[in-house]
Amino acid sequence: MLLDRSGRRYPLDEPRWRGDDGSPLMVEPLPGITRDQVDTTVRSQWRYAAALPRPLDPVTLGEGTTPLLPHHVDDLNLGLKLEWFNPTASFKDRGSSVMLSLLRTQGVPAILEDSSGNGGSSVAAYAAAAGIAATILAPESTSPAKILQSRAHGARVELVAGSRQATADEAVRRSVEVFYASHNWHPFFLQGTKLLAYEIWEDLGFAAPDAVVLPCGAGSLVLGCHLGFGELLASGAIDRRPRLLVAQPEHCSPLVAAFEAGEDAVVPAAWSRTIAEGTAITQPVRDREVLAAVRASDGALVAVPEEEIGPATLHLARRGLYAEPTSAQVLPAVRAFRARGALHPGERVVAVLTGSALKATDAVADLLQAGSTEQAVP
Repeated sequence: MLLDRSGRRYPLDEPRWRGDDGSPLMVEPLPGITRDQVDTTVRSQWRYAAALPRPLDPVTLGEGTTPLLPHHVDDLNLGLKLEWFNPTASFKDRGSSVMLSLLRTQGVPAILEDSSGNGGSSVAAYAAAAGIAATILAPESTSPAKILQSRAHGARVELVAGSRQATADEAVRRSVEVFYASHNWHPFFLQGTKLLAYEIWEDLGFAAPDAVVLPCGAGSLVLGCHLGFGELLASGAIDRRPRLLVAQPEHCSPLVAAFEAGEDAVVPAAWSRTIAEGTAITQPVRDREVLAAVRASDGALVAVPEEEIGPATLHLARRGLYAEPTSAQVLPAVRAFRARGALHPGERVVAVLTGSALKATDAVADLLQAGSTEQAVP
């Protein structure tokens, strides 16, 4: 069953993206799986299908099974989870695969999505694989490469003037006309992103890391890890939750502000444009759930100064890792968490790089033209 914030329950088989009270939906807590329930014959995230709330005929493009690469940052040994190895070059494919599998089963013929880039191109690809017509709304400022990818997959793309929030508001307005398959709203998108936690668990020899460092906009990655590791704890497969250490760009960090103020929800405020466009979400739909998840893990959030994100992007690139700025902010975040005492030498830490800089070529070109250096990431 699905639950809204008021506690009302809804059947899984009903096409629905939010509760009658207007709040986002979550799947009721699940028992999780153990090592014996991983289908090792499947070379995709669907090897963890037993962890999903109901059986599905997968709409799959081979998502998951991404590399975990050793990397050193000062006195810390990290594992970098390279999520651009997913089919459309971002972690969003994990959620899109499961969400579109459900929508195809439910007979939904056409969908609407809003996105600043990676979510839209991912939903466009999986809608094409599912035989479902897709319309993607995107801010006018979205990286051209991401818009081009969505169109190449056959989606209709419409650009919306104004902020990222203006695009989300327009999508909600149009949801009365076509099913809103939002990666921020739909509960089964989170059921896909939670499989990243299962995969990290298997990557580490069926053990939990001490901490996971994540970039965050709307928070689907944070909530996915919260759900996945929570289920592994419930099944007895791990004995503790990893700390969720979350990065937002200082120019747009509403969750950080709420967390530091001890608030349970985001307080509306004016924010600036950031190079980390994928995390430029001023009013996260699931703000309450994200803040609660970080606190439940004994985690923390940090606002990354804008002037550190570009150098971090080039720092990684000059080591062969072509991560978009949205992802690269985890590198200065790791240093900030280390300075605060939230990370310690000898701990097992995973940092997630969510998407490829091949989708942010304009931003990288600007960094190179401006002569951005690695001074912020010595």
